[in-house]
Amino acid sequence: MASPLARPAASAPSVDAVVARMRALDAALPARDGVAVFNRVYLTVTEEVGRRLDAGEFPDPRAAGTLDVRFAQRYLAAVDAAGEDRRPPACWRPLFQLRRHPGVRPLQFALAGVNAHIGHDLALAVIDTCRTLGCEPAELEDEFDRVGELLMALEERVREDLMPGPDLLQIADPLTHLLGSWSLERARDAAWAAARALWALRYCAGIAEEFTERLDAAVGFAGRMLLTPLPG
Repeated sequence: MASPLARPAASAPSVDAVVARMRALDAALPARDGVAVFNRVYLTVTEEVGRRLDAGEFPDPRAAGTLDVRFAQRYLAAVDAAGEDRRPPACWRPLFQLRRHPGVRPLQFALAGVNAHIGHDLALAVIDTCRTLGCEPAELEDEFDRVGELLMALEERVREDLMPGPDLLQIADPLTHLLGSWSLERARDAAWAAARALWALRYCAGIAEEFTERLDAAVGFAGRMLLTPLPG
């Protein structure tokens, strides 16, 4: 498997191309498949980023578009690895391994995907973007924050659309405790800190690789907990 810190290709597909790929996945995967559940909610956010880019709502549309695409490429690379019987990053393995488990609820699949993508991929996407654009992470902070606002809206939508039953979860439901154990806001803040640390370590390849591997493993462990099979 290629190093997660390998220099990205000089050019990247457009946001529209990324959206088209996600729509194709949505059409191809069974609706109950765990990857399909995450893909649907992520597709919604990526479409919204594209809409806002077209409307000129980002101060630096090139930086925002590049960050969005580099971010999405991390997820799509994991999908490709799993589809080709290669090992995806550790953060994504729980979702791919348990994607058809009958005891895992749709909300868990969605949050496990968000956990992998924010907790691991986002920091690396910032580094990818800096290398592509020849800039420092600090120059991307406004775009990072604006994309982060959309991701916060994603978490709210996930909970609203996938919360089981017509009523709020009862306190005795184990899913209640799982939901309370993870926060997208904390994960996003940690991703920014990780991106800054990786950028500072960019000339210390061995240390940067070890940092990235440990981040990947830790996020994968959290994903495994989020996907704990629960009684119906």
